[in-house]
Amino acid sequence: MDKARETALEILNEVHEKSAYANVALARCLRRAELSGLDRRFVTELVYGAVKAGETLDWMLRRFVNRPLAKIPPVICNILRLGIYQIFFMDKVPASAACNEAVELAKRYGHAGTVKFVNAVLRTAVREPEKATFPEGKGKATENLALTAQHPQWLVKRWVREFGYEETVCLCRFDNEQPVLSLRTNTLKTDRQSLMELLQQEGAVVRPSEWAAEGILCTEHGALDDIASLQEGLFQVQDESSMQVAHVLAPQPGEFVIDTCSAPGGKATHIAALMKNKGHILALDIYEHKLQRIEENAKRLGIGIIETRLLDACKTGEFYKDMADRVLVDAPCSGLGVLRRKPDARWKKDEKLISELPGLQLRILENAAIAVKPAGILVYSTCTMTKEENEAVVRMFLGVREDFILEDTGEFLPLKKRQGNMVQLYPQRDGTDGFFIARMRRKE
Repeated sequence: MDKARETALEILNEVHEKSAYANVALARCLRRAELSGLDRRFVTELVYGAVKAGETLDWMLRRFVNRPLAKIPPVICNILRLGIYQIFFMDKVPASAACNEAVELAKRYGHAGTVKFVNAVLRTAVREPEKATFPEGKGKATENLALTAQHPQWLVKRWVREFGYEETVCLCRFDNEQPVLSLRTNTLKTDRQSLMELLQQEGAVVRPSEWAAEGILCTEHGALDDIASLQEGLFQVQDESSMQVAHVLAPQPGEFVIDTCSAPGGKATHIAALMKNKGHILALDIYEHKLQRIEENAKRLGIGIIETRLLDACKTGEFYKDMADRVLVDAPCSGLGVLRRKPDARWKKDEKLISELPGLQLRILENAAIAVKPAGILVYSTCTMTKEENEAVVRMFLGVREDFILEDTGEFLPLKKRQGNMVQLYPQRDGTDGFFIARMRRKE
């Protein structure tokens, strides 16, 4: 039995049958599996590839089976998914190896009938690959792009309407790229230049971010668990776009700041660094285990001003009316701006989610605003790119709370200033995760 492929199957089963996050399941399984470095990389490529391909992979698989996929035992369906992915997308894997190892897995997890079924399906795929040719021709461009770029058709159609076909191609291509590891220097302990030199000594290849003075892009590195400077709290993993938020909030030492949807604490710890670890930050979340993540990050980074509290963000104003100098609402959202970092996320979204979220986002924003002092600052941000969740929410809020004024958010970006009272970063235009930020000030 090929241990690497069996590990990949175990992870895929967790993703499809238990709704596990691919990155979490992968990390957990790799920690306990005794695999060589080469096999670990193979498993990672195979799992992320098969998960990212999602409905595209199932569309291809349907070309070679004569029954609904739902009628196939889940573990057998996942064996087929792994086999199809290797045959069509992994050039370095011989088709014979993909078929043979899938059959071996079927022997262990199925019976004689399923073994024959798996063998027949994959051998047919090798023999007749043209059956899985994506549709082309007039009226098929969007469907072809969705299948080719491995994105849901509803999402590709939406983006084509908003950005046009060519820009949508670029956006999909960005989502499918391997994301560069983005780090935020912990300025409470070191500076960017010193950290870059240390990372290079640890074998990493790094360059400074053009978006934030604390930011570092790490293009080559070992396992994060093995990077000593991370364990020592010299940096926090955080995307360049996410680093913009704390700068827009612009907290000052000694202030009281509330981060309403705080976990896992990347922005809260950045706020603490900008405050020079002086003042008080209240980090809220509705999950106890997520609050523990914030506390662990704060401890590792040497931060002592963050207090965590289990509290629904919609109740912020009930407990902290007119108390905070600054409040951050990094709202729960559709997450369409960070799809490259979460290979399974694109298949867990739908248009219904986008229509439902603005109501929750507005409630959180309205309640958070109650906690802002007169002349205080309120920042609203998301990691998505839909107008319904971004500009529309801010406009609705300002229509209700006329005592808040929308400021020139673009002027508060740390390095790349831009005009505009709301900032929307787009992956295909800015080369970062998609992110939205709006800064508002309460009248005195």
